[in-house]
Amino acid sequence: MIFGYIRVSTTSQNIDRQQDALLAAGAERLFIDKVTGTKADRPRLKEMFSFLRPNDVVIVTELSRFGRSTKDLFNLVEQLEKMGVEFKSLKETIDTTTAYGKFFFTINCAYAQLQRDLIVQNTKEGLEAARARGRKGGRPCVDKNKLNTALKMYESKDYSIKEITQLTGISQGTLYKYVHKQ
Repeated sequence: MIFGYIRVSTTSQNIDRQQDALLAAGAERLFIDKVTGTKADRPRLKEMFSFLRPNDVVIVTELSRFGRSTKDLFNLVEQLEKMGVEFKSLKETIDTTTAYGKFFFTINCAYAQLQRDLIVQNTKEGLEAARARGRKGGRPCVDKNKLNTALKMYESKDYSIKEITQLTGISQGTLYKYVHKQ
């Protein structure tokens, strides 16, 4: 049987591209995780492994969707090999059933790790450069006066949430966050 594995980092990300590619490649059953790749706990990946039998095939659209790091990718593919399961990645055209496929897999894992490390490094450098120029990252601070006004309006029950947010500029989410803190 051919199993497809899909992972997106957030619940708001769309799975259509991956789903279409895996179905076109012959996947008979899909397992979908909506969780960041940095998390070790991926419930649907674990579930997929429980269904795998010798001679099955696992297909992913690209290596970065399957493993969290080079080490993680190697461990997952090694587990598959021990189970007698083939692994294929469509983007990198990897098929670990051949010697060249295994070699190409190793090179691509290293390259994927390099890309991830460079992204992290560039992000850190960008944040440091911004801080050096006096910019601070993160969400802007809530204006305490506007927040207090919004909370008083909310407690008075004379205003709708929409009116409160329009008049104070405090978002509905922020308002509820502070209402629940009280």
